[in-house]
Amino acid sequence: MENKTRKLPFFPYLIIAFVILASIYYFQTSMNISDYKYKDFLKDLNKGNVKSVVIDQNKEVPTGEIVITRIKGEKQSLYLTDINKTIKDIDKYNDSLKDKKKAVYPKINDVEGESLLTTVVPMIFMGIFVVVIIMMMNASQGAGGSKMANFGKSKARRVVDVKNMDFSKVAGLKEEKEELEEIVDFLKNPKKYINLGARIPKGVLLEGPPGTGKTLLAKATAGEAGVPFYTISGSDFVEMFVGVGASRVRDLFQEAKKNLPCMIFIDEIDAVARRRGTGMGGGHDEREQTLNQLLVEMDGFGINEGIIVMAATNRVDILDPAILRPGRFDRKVVVGKPDVKGREEILNVHAKNKPIGDDVNLTHIAQITAGFTGADLENLLNEAAIIAADNEQPYITNANVTQAMIKVGIGKEKRSKIISEKEKKITAYHESGHAILFHVLPDVGPVHTISIIPTGQGAAGYTMPLPEKDEMFLTKGKMIQEIMVSMGGRIAEEIVLDDCTTGASADIMQATATAKAMVTRYGFSDKLGFVNYDDDSDNVFIGRDLAHSKGYSEETAKIIDGEVREIMDKCYKEAKAIINDNMAILHKSAEMLMEKEKITREEFEALFD
Repeated sequence: MENKTRKLPFFPYLIIAFVILASIYYFQTSMNISDYKYKDFLKDLNKGNVKSVVIDQNKEVPTGEIVITRIKGEKQSLYLTDINKTIKDIDKYNDSLKDKKKAVYPKINDVEGESLLTTVVPMIFMGIFVVVIIMMMNASQGAGGSKMANFGKSKARRVVDVKNMDFSKVAGLKEEKEELEEIVDFLKNPKKYINLGARIPKGVLLEGPPGTGKTLLAKATAGEAGVPFYTISGSDFVEMFVGVGASRVRDLFQEAKKNLPCMIFIDEIDAVARRRGTGMGGGHDEREQTLNQLLVEMDGFGINEGIIVMAATNRVDILDPAILRPGRFDRKVVVGKPDVKGREEILNVHAKNKPIGDDVNLTHIAQITAGFTGADLENLLNEAAIIAADNEQPYITNANVTQAMIKVGIGKEKRSKIISEKEKKITAYHESGHAILFHVLPDVGPVHTISIIPTGQGAAGYTMPLPEKDEMFLTKGKMIQEIMVSMGGRIAEEIVLDDCTTGASADIMQATATAKAMVTRYGFSDKLGFVNYDDDSDNVFIGRDLAHSKGYSEETAKIIDGEVREIMDKCYKEAKAIINDNMAILHKSAEMLMEKEKITREEFEALFD
């Protein structure tokens, strides 16, 4: 919605300007006491009606007054300012006027011509000045007063280009589109449901990880239904002044009622709809008042038939329960990461406007990008196009896609960085240790690329696995194997170099977090059994952090520490045994990395043959 700036009325200022100009004109005309003009003096002089002429010099101003005595005895006053002439020698000029033949007449325009310059022109400039002042006052009022008047207005923006959007332009979300097709039918044919006594859903909550296409789905739904579409962010409601957010909510729904049926889309609704009573402001802060008004508008005493509210969030766990009940957000559509078929559809959509080489296999790319969202896939092809453009290639090749995958997943390689031979050797054995465990363990491989080239994320090298299938959940065996792979680098350093470095700090952190989750969250501990002790993931509010206490005793905490340590020790022993059994492969892989700096899956697997 666009807020119109309130202008001040122009007519009162026009009256004021007229009064000022009239006063100026009156003041100027009142200065000229005599109506006798210079042309009248010339006429009387030619006719012989002038008896005497006396010019009096003004001491303060270098002009004077001409006192003219006519034959009939009438005296007239003529000011030298009227004829725009200064008389320096008054006596000489008086003598010249005594004799008509010797009279020196100033060859100048009469007072009527001069009045245009001395009276009208200043008035014009004064009028322009008054108009400019009025415009400046209007501008200042529009910048200050109107902003304060529109402070409580909604910042929602009506999107006009949704008519070009429909479900055909959304790929990889088949089931999600099927759920939203009912909403489209509600908007197109509401009477069909009302006649059967059905209540039209008032809200649809799109939840899922970032980049999965929640906003795109909302636009496609509005475009498919052909209804007005208002979009606003949750943070646009909240201001530092109490009551502004609630006012904007009311204004948003009032504007939407003028264009029924319509859709309102609130992006990142968790900014305004967090659970009440958990912040530092108690129950009367600005965010909670905004949420209360939103709850009332969606399902209160107000009647909002024909308005469907869609919202998107990736933190549904922190939303207030009142906004999730039936009557508010009736539908919850989970927009998850696409599977291999969905990824291929998304890649085909983003590859339409790009010249793709024959060696690029989108099906293969979809298979090796497990866990990628729609935004990740779009970014992958975009980075590949950028790399191809930098190399001045006419089309995108498979090598460009591989480079883009490394850049997106690990970071841009820094080939110009100077590294000593000792550091190269340490990195080569470290990455080879990871690669051997990736290859030998059945649930975590295979290896895609091994490199000792530093990356933009500060790593001295990397070992990139190649996930070949989508997995909905983790198994206990796979989590143990992931811990073992994380330990492979440190183990290889200890065996070959008889020393260890700080390069394995991130590996240790990841392995410890996985082992702790197995014990406290997933119930994989034999001593603790089928009990959840993970209460840290729910700490998302300041209020809870201040009064937080563990949900288990110190004795249980001691057992948890012991179980985590036992898992780590067991994985360490098994991983070390595997690397010792493949010591020849470890040396060959490290030597090849020292020579080539990067080896592929085929080259690495050939070492085992």
